[in-house]
Amino acid sequence: MIRTMIVDDDRLVRLALADILDDTPGITVAAEAADGAEALELARAHRIDVALMDVRMPRVDGIEATRRLRALPDPPQVVVLTTFDLDQYVYDALAAGASGFLLKDTEPDEIARAVRVVAAGQAMLHPHAARRLIDRYHDTARPSGRAARVRVARLTPRETEVLALLAGGASNAGIAAALGMRESTVKAHVSRILAALEVGNRVQAALCARDAGIGAG
Repeated sequence: MIRTMIVDDDRLVRLALADILDDTPGITVAAEAADGAEALELARAHRIDVALMDVRMPRVDGIEATRRLRALPDPPQVVVLTTFDLDQYVYDALAAGASGFLLKDTEPDEIARAVRVVAAGQAMLHPHAARRLIDRYHDTARPSGRAARVRVARLTPRETEVLALLAGGASNAGIAAALGMRESTVKAHVSRILAALEVGNRVQAALCARDAGIGAG
């Protein structure tokens, strides 16, 4: 069972999301918070697998709350869910450690799927956000290309192969099939890759790889 936490200062939004998630097999709502500060308290008191996080909230906003949640000893995955389709929110959320970014008008089935995807250690972005993120990242992050190449050089040849497929959007199962290995082995490789690249999730790893010229089209 995937244990979720809904973080939003709008009570009606919390109720709507709770209805979606509680009606989805394999997912339960373990906690609800009205702002980022309350979310941190609840995350320490409950085992949370995935937090659905609003951005604009009083006291502690969603970006800072995501950063603090991801710094906990056993951190939940975070899907930022916002009304505002703003580029800066995407970048800030991912830099804070979020594994997903969706708009609140996303279909209910897609929200539930995002919970499952990030709970499995993968990433999910709204299609428009993903395209703009990749385009702007390449436009603005080129000065860090050398640093990205230095980090990628820490990887073994096998880990580099895994990273290239990850950067191309392959799932763990897809990587396992492509490289002829067990999915559990792929997960172990991905964990080591994240540590070597000094990133918090697969999205950041893919962006680092593309900045280093790996997996780019």
